[in-house]
Amino acid sequence: MQDLIKKYEKTQIKRKMPDIRPGDTVKVYQKIKEGEKERIQFFQGTVLKIHGGYGMNGTFTVRKKSLGVGVEKIFPFHLPSITKLEILKKGKIRRAKLYYLRKRQEKAAKLKEREVSTEDLEKMGFDEIKEKEEAKEKLKTEAEKKDVQAADKKTTADKPADKPADKNSEIKDKK
Repeated sequence: MQDLIKKYEKTQIKRKMPDIRPGDTVKVYQKIKEGEKERIQFFQGTVLKIHGGYGMNGTFTVRKKSLGVGVEKIFPFHLPSITKLEILKKGKIRRAKLYYLRKRQEKAAKLKEREVSTEDLEKMGFDEIKEKEEAKEKLKTEAEKKDVQAADKKTTADKPADKPADKNSEIKDKK
């Protein structure tokens, strides 16, 4: 019976979610319908907990401070209205549930940042980051090429070209 449920849940999962953990600072983009209009609103905060795993029933709680008041939202992982989920920072923590952050203010609520290699980012589905880094490197090399070309043009412009002598010097030569 359990196997059938798991198989059915796997067929219902429509997208791959990044590997988020408690302590990560995330930006969740969500579609909001107001009457006939539809817009995308983001909610940026720290992940306090993950409940029910990463499957169809899994949820994650995000907390942020808004005008001095703590606001928490619970998002199901596979909510259709979530359009995008960005991980801004990876937190260095040693607990699964970060309820203690509710009591802390300002600096005390900040978490240390965990270093993540680009290989780990690729495994987690961060191909966009790799593409951006490659694009930046390409732009740098193109800019360096342009600088070299500009320097070459300057050096050729600085050299005196073979100019005809002044008219006065030509007259002197004839005499």
